[in-house]
Amino acid sequence: MAKGEQVFTNCTTGGPVFVYVKDDKITRIEPLQYSPDDAGRWTIEARGKKFSPGNTALLAPYILSERARTYCKERLLYPLKRVDFDTKNRNPQNRGKSGYERISWDKALDIICEETIRVQTNYGPGAILTTPSSHHNWGNINYRHSALLRFAGILNCTYIDHNPDSWEGWHWGAMHTFGFAWRLGLAGQYDLLEDGLKNTEMIVFWSSDPDGEPLIYNGQETTPWRFWLKELGVKMVFIDPHYNFTAVNHSDKWLAPRPGTDAALAAAIAYVWITENTYDKEYIKNKAYGFEKWQNYVLGKEDGTPKTPEWAETESGIPAREIKALAREWAKKKTMLACGGLGGAACRAAYATEWARMMVYLVAMQGMGKPGRGLWTTNQGAPYNADFFFPGYAEGGIGCDTANSAAGYQWITRGVTLHTVSSMVNNAIGQHIPRLLLPEAIMSPPIEWRGKGFCGNSTEMQFKKYKYPEDGFSTGKMFWRYGGAYIGTMTNTNRWVKMYQTPSLDFVVNQSVYMEGEAKFADIILPACSNFERWDIGEWSNCSGYIPHSSSGTNRRTIVLMKPCIKPLGESMADYDIFATVAKRLGFYEKFTDGGKTLYDWCQQYFKCTDLPKYISWEEFEKKGYFVVPLPKDYKSTPALRWFAEGRRKDTPDWGPSGGGIMGLPDGTGLATQTGKIEFESTSLIRFDPNDPERPPTAKYIPSWEGHHTTELYSKYPIQIITPHPRYSFHTMYDGKESWMNEVPEHRVKAADGHYYWVLRINPKDAEKRGIKEGDIVKAFNDRGAVLLSAQVTNRVPPGIAHAWESCAIYEPIGEPGESPDRGGCINLLTSHRFISKNACGMAPGSCLIEIEKWRS
Repeated sequence: MAKGEQVFTNCTTGGPVFVYVKDDKITRIEPLQYSPDDAGRWTIEARGKKFSPGNTALLAPYILSERARTYCKERLLYPLKRVDFDTKNRNPQNRGKSGYERISWDKALDIICEETIRVQTNYGPGAILTTPSSHHNWGNINYRHSALLRFAGILNCTYIDHNPDSWEGWHWGAMHTFGFAWRLGLAGQYDLLEDGLKNTEMIVFWSSDPDGEPLIYNGQETTPWRFWLKELGVKMVFIDPHYNFTAVNHSDKWLAPRPGTDAALAAAIAYVWITENTYDKEYIKNKAYGFEKWQNYVLGKEDGTPKTPEWAETESGIPAREIKALAREWAKKKTMLACGGLGGAACRAAYATEWARMMVYLVAMQGMGKPGRGLWTTNQGAPYNADFFFPGYAEGGIGCDTANSAAGYQWITRGVTLHTVSSMVNNAIGQHIPRLLLPEAIMSPPIEWRGKGFCGNSTEMQFKKYKYPEDGFSTGKMFWRYGGAYIGTMTNTNRWVKMYQTPSLDFVVNQSVYMEGEAKFADIILPACSNFERWDIGEWSNCSGYIPHSSSGTNRRTIVLMKPCIKPLGESMADYDIFATVAKRLGFYEKFTDGGKTLYDWCQQYFKCTDLPKYISWEEFEKKGYFVVPLPKDYKSTPALRWFAEGRRKDTPDWGPSGGGIMGLPDGTGLATQTGKIEFESTSLIRFDPNDPERPPTAKYIPSWEGHHTTELYSKYPIQIITPHPRYSFHTMYDGKESWMNEVPEHRVKAADGHYYWVLRINPKDAEKRGIKEGDIVKAFNDRGAVLLSAQVTNRVPPGIAHAWESCAIYEPIGEPGESPDRGGCINLLTSHRFISKNACGMAPGSCLIEIEKWRS
């Protein structure tokens, strides 16, 4: 280190870092380097080779821009008030248009507390709405499930429920096929790295890009795994309309189906297996329920249409000969299906429930859980000490809210020493809103829907009918917005613009680190500091709760004490401190802070409630700044679902199902479905509505409500756009911060006007028809809106398909907000807010038709 330089530990959404500081300024940020005496290193021997991880934390690429992000001009440094707002003349129609003026914290708190008291007094509990962004800066205490839910619970806010916006099809579909409600519809990945290295011969990546979408915070930790697999000769096939980043590195074969037709392709693969007798009939006989219903559908006995490869070719565009070749090779080889990880465009499309269920069907037909065969995303499954207890952020931190976090998983029983359970109301006032319908809830109540956000307690949670407002409750009058923007991440998001400008919304507070997206629609803006300016504690990649043991996607379980590396910039404060300051004004400071605890105090208390004290003292932990969880000396691999394939009781550390029940009554050898088997005919859907045409008991290919079968719309908007999660940002968090990420041409491109435009990928044939060349500014549009983008002309998308990452942070309309083209890149202005199916309140941005033309300003 340079003279006078200090080094601090911290953890980000993309991995643990060393932060170098001199004179209270961050000079550089580097990946955490493990020391030789750190535990947790492992070696896997497979096919005559040995594989071990290196000594450097493999961060997500955008994490290396953290220094620039910390000091960017978009940082909010002082409380702000909209210039034409006061409580007697609110001017809501000007939200998103007006400028802001700096005010003192005292003035900001005066306005907020007066409005809070007014709304509570005049309208009662539930009239204050709150929600965070999809994700936030790392740390178990300041994170959205923690400090926010603690504050909102005491205040009796109406919580705006999150939907699983990365894996909708699994949540609303696959859960009905093989259970795993407590995992939100996804099976565990335990020890599948070893299983894959030792046994797998082929991997089919279906709408999956683990090198491009490090969705569960583990950065690039699993990137070497796929190189190891290639070294061992494992064949890799990619099914995706976009020739994605993982395919660029590893593809042996690329199939690009028309968006929304993946279920047709899956049915045709099953047709080949059934007609050629190449599926695992013994496995299906013993492990499956309702297979005959699926077989009848595939063979056309149910509807008169056999799902032949030739039929699938007309739907998907994939030649029948290639469908047959894939099906035959899949059946001959020990094959893993990597479908989506926690996302993928096929999972976020119209009727993605059917695709996800069919993915389970296909793997079951080839013996799911047998050596080398299963559902493996290739981004989880390293050797893992699941017996060591440290909670993930989804377990609620200091919130202790079992209704809106996974605190009931393990933390509530370990965290009772936090002395907060009895003081919390757990947001149990009985009213909530699905965030996909928030604009309608505010602008045109009442609304009704089924399912409550994350249905982690049981499959049947999806069937419960809700309404807003609930009987005896007011509609929302005040909105406390926390974190990044939704305009870049939700659907048909011009609705959000109009929502903010409606007179029925009296008062809007935005608590954020950056002036971006929705911050510009608030009446009062509160500046939060970054994770480099406050105390916190957390484990890299550990969501847990509803994604149990997600840190098995890292090569070492790494728990970090997140130290304040610099003082908070300007007058910004930690989220916890902002809530505590407001709580003091409103009279519940002692309850919120548990008798005056600081963030440092909470870190110590958190430490004591985990297994860390069994291995390291607080003083040692504080000095070193991180701890690597050791593997047991007698570590034994327990590959996911091997127990099920072999008819044994579950031996993986998966904690479910919820409520302490056993899997597969009466002997525990089955899945958490009614039959204990993989259900090709879903008993839960039969009980709910056996005649539901959009989510029938047996999965079917259902053409998209916005696709090539909607002929009138398709003739007007002939390009299908897919919008997966971005590689060079984590949702909105790393975009638009003046960092060198803007120089990455796959992220943004600087045009002649000096503006950095979001990128739209378009096939050369489509570009030529429209007179579009590389780097041209184009307008992508439909009836919902228009977005200006930089054209990338590429054969990595087929004709008729365009690709743009979702989740840009910038919303910059060139005219009237909500009515004019946006040059920030908010592609979700164009996507439909229609639910994934009528009884499943998930999002489907993957089904979207647009037209593209060269922009002439």
